[in-house]
Amino acid sequence: MALSLFKKVSEWIKNIGGPSSPPAITGPAPRGGQLHPPPPPRDREHRRRGSQPVREPQSRPQSRPPSRPQARPPARPPRPPREQREPRPPREQREQREPRLPREQREQREPRPGPAPTPEAPPARRWDSAVFSVPPEEGKVRFHDLDLPNELMHAIFDLGFHYCTPIQAEILKTTLAGTDATGRAQTGTGKTAAFLITILTHFYRRPAAEPRKKGTPRALILAPTRELVLQIEKDARGLSKYMRAKTMAVFGGMDYMKQKRMLGEGSIDIVAATPGRLLDFKRKGDIDLSQVEILVIDEADRMLDMGFIPDVRRIIESTPMKGKRQTMFFSATLTPEVNRLAVAWTRDPVHVDVTPPQEMTLAAIDQVVYIITNDEKFTLLYNLITKFHLERVMVFANRRDETQTLKDRLAAHSISCGLLSGDVSQEQRVKTLEGFREGKFVALVATDVAARGLHIEGVSHVVNYTLPMDPQDYVHRIGRTGRAGATGTSVSFATETEAYEIPAIETFIGRSLRAITPGPELLAAPPTPSAMPVREHRKPMHGGPRSSHGRRPGGRGGRRGGRPGGPRPG
Repeated sequence: MALSLFKKVSEWIKNIGGPSSPPAITGPAPRGGQLHPPPPPRDREHRRRGSQPVREPQSRPQSRPPSRPQARPPARPPRPPREQREPRPPREQREQREPRLPREQREQREPRPGPAPTPEAPPARRWDSAVFSVPPEEGKVRFHDLDLPNELMHAIFDLGFHYCTPIQAEILKTTLAGTDATGRAQTGTGKTAAFLITILTHFYRRPAAEPRKKGTPRALILAPTRELVLQIEKDARGLSKYMRAKTMAVFGGMDYMKQKRMLGEGSIDIVAATPGRLLDFKRKGDIDLSQVEILVIDEADRMLDMGFIPDVRRIIESTPMKGKRQTMFFSATLTPEVNRLAVAWTRDPVHVDVTPPQEMTLAAIDQVVYIITNDEKFTLLYNLITKFHLERVMVFANRRDETQTLKDRLAAHSISCGLLSGDVSQEQRVKTLEGFREGKFVALVATDVAARGLHIEGVSHVVNYTLPMDPQDYVHRIGRTGRAGATGTSVSFATETEAYEIPAIETFIGRSLRAITPGPELLAAPPTPSAMPVREHRKPMHGGPRSSHGRRPGGRGGRRGGRPGGPRPG
């Protein structure tokens, strides 16, 4: 083996410098007697890059065209020689220049002339009351005769008012002079506009000192229901459209924090509120009543019935004394209790009673009572609405569950209707009232929560699906129709048990009610309704089982005089 290796080395030495490569010396051959083949030749580039093949450099495509040669900026002119330059002034002359003024004097100098200001738009033309032309008429008072501000007259013109109502003509003559007043008037007689005109005229003649503390109203209006508060706010915004007066409604059932933020946003001029929510804000310091200049108490008899008088007393104690504020007190009825409140909260008031006799109020309403059974009530109601093509009707019931069932049955028979009761949220109440005013609903089913304080124009019929137990509620219900000189119709359903309420109503209104039996065309069966919504039975507000007598054992229905269970009236 050594000899064969020597021969191979000798042959390689002879061929040095030739094209062939040196033989591969791999050591002893395996058992087969053959050596491994020599490795392939490797160049320097291959050794540097490893086993990767060498790639040819490729030309990169040109991404953008060559830019055009830019023009060079003009060269600066050469500086003249020192001999040709202007001689510098001596130091004495340089120090004689005007010295720099102090900062205070520099700020008082005239500003440098800037760009010419843009021409301002010509000022809006002042509304001329001559456009509001109302001829004098005997026995009527025009708003022109009351010396009202021009901006307020403009709003009255937009609202379409021409002559004052009887209560406006009587009370504005004294309240515009700052005198306290008490008035007896039903809803819809124009008393809201009367005290709002007084408030806005007072603001115009006695502007408030600026700036004012946030949450400090100048006028406070108390009302018993949320619906009446919203209506007062709406009327105030309409009358103050051209005046700088901010109005806000404060009542329960809505977002507390939202109303709190509105109170803290800035100064408020008029606040219309229910007593409960107003006291909540007062206790927490969100509203200050110490600067109230005008106090209005509306529907005082209603607040007395609802138990709001203790809250109203606490509110009035937070306002200035009655000699330092103007107070207007309104009530639909004058009972001894109401008269005592009027005397305690006013000072030398002027009393105005423009309530017409009840016979004159009810004379514009055609009243009829249908003697039927309980099972025939809905059939008669459906046929009255469909056969007489009623477009705006209010249906009253005594209980909240009864109004919900009635609303569902009307909707199942394709009659558009809304619901207004104590179970409805305040936000939904507002939407329902606005929808009924705009004509989106044919019928509005409600409890006595809508019997007072609401003014809805165009109500042609009022239906007492169940007769009220209080004759005053009957008068307030049917008073939703036949308003502002219009005529209306009142329809009442009386079963065998409900007929016992009719004599008390006839005694209260001083007239007999016409009782008839409906004809067969009004008792025709209505078409098959669609599927009614399935509602879960509402649990009682207070837990505990009920006994067979409708009272909870050991609860509030014992000797202490608690009322029996069951759904509460609206």
